[in-house]
Amino acid sequence: MAAAPVSQMADLRPVRIWLLTVAVLIAAMVLVGGATRLTESGLSIVEWKPVTGALPPLNEAEWKQAFDGYKAIPQYRQMNAGMSLDEFKTIFWWEWSHRLLGRVIGMVYLLPFLYFLWRGGLGAELKRRLWGIFALGALQGGVGWWMVASGLSQRVEVSQYRLATHLVLALLIFAGIVWTLRRLRQTTALIVPSRLKITGIVLLALTFVQLYLGALVAGLRAGKIYNTWPDIDGGFIPSAARLFFHVPWWRNLFENTLTVQFEHRMVAYTLFALVVLHVIDAARARVDRAVLEGALWLLGIVSVQVVLGILTLLNQAPMDLALTHQAVAILVLTLAVSQAERLTRVKRELTTQVIGRPVSAIR
Repeated sequence: MAAAPVSQMADLRPVRIWLLTVAVLIAAMVLVGGATRLTESGLSIVEWKPVTGALPPLNEAEWKQAFDGYKAIPQYRQMNAGMSLDEFKTIFWWEWSHRLLGRVIGMVYLLPFLYFLWRGGLGAELKRRLWGIFALGALQGGVGWWMVASGLSQRVEVSQYRLATHLVLALLIFAGIVWTLRRLRQTTALIVPSRLKITGIVLLALTFVQLYLGALVAGLRAGKIYNTWPDIDGGFIPSAARLFFHVPWWRNLFENTLTVQFEHRMVAYTLFALVVLHVIDAARARVDRAVLEGALWLLGIVSVQVVLGILTLLNQAPMDLALTHQAVAILVLTLAVSQAERLTRVKRELTTQVIGRPVSAIR
């Protein structure tokens, strides 16, 4: 079945609204996940029941069973011994809400997707892209439990490696949806210098590196120490002996709280500097106005994020500032994806048939 060219595309508003809704839900889930982490709630549910787990405890006996399960893990014994049932319910609801939102996202994505497939209105490239996003979403459920399982036996928190993987995968799915949404727009490719395209891709890649490092900072609680700026541990650049005392040396990049926070700071400075250069380059190249505006918006949001990061650090990562910092990080990613897509667009990649009409009716 041949797909219609872009000029013959029908109103794709239902598809765009669907994908935009999923993107908003993913952003909300990331923030709920951040709150779950900040309240130390992530290990309050010690079982993975993809279907029956959608229901919370419905009576006192079920609440006691859930609480007894939590009492059996190291986090309770070492951090929350003596916690009351009401206190347990508080952390339970955070984790349950996070998991429920994941289930909701799965249904909100899958059911409309199946409907659009049934109506036969999605082009081949778009279908491949959407199936890929669905596969990543299915994988995310398993990664979430893999993360939780790391804190149930010998640790009092989840592995920072698995936490970072879980977050970055969620944001990769989010980025894939944003990219797809932009490719559904009927806009033409822009003529821009190759260096601007390369810079756009590098900015997006560096944004993901920074998001990964931010997750490591969160997993190690590294934002609650070294709460000075611009110095860290007594200087702008800490001593090598303090940065690299783990053996082998590479473990420091992921496990040394000082090194991880220092990496997060340095990548933030690098990202900010690169965005500034990108704006200057776009202005000098006299490219399409959309490219310069995209660069300026990215610079503005990255600047806000830098300020928020400093305030969050100086105040030892209180929940309000930490979640705001995380929310703006999602906005930075959105703008970085948009700019990279704008700069690298060569031709319309996603085509579609008129939704709900037989192919023979399309000319």
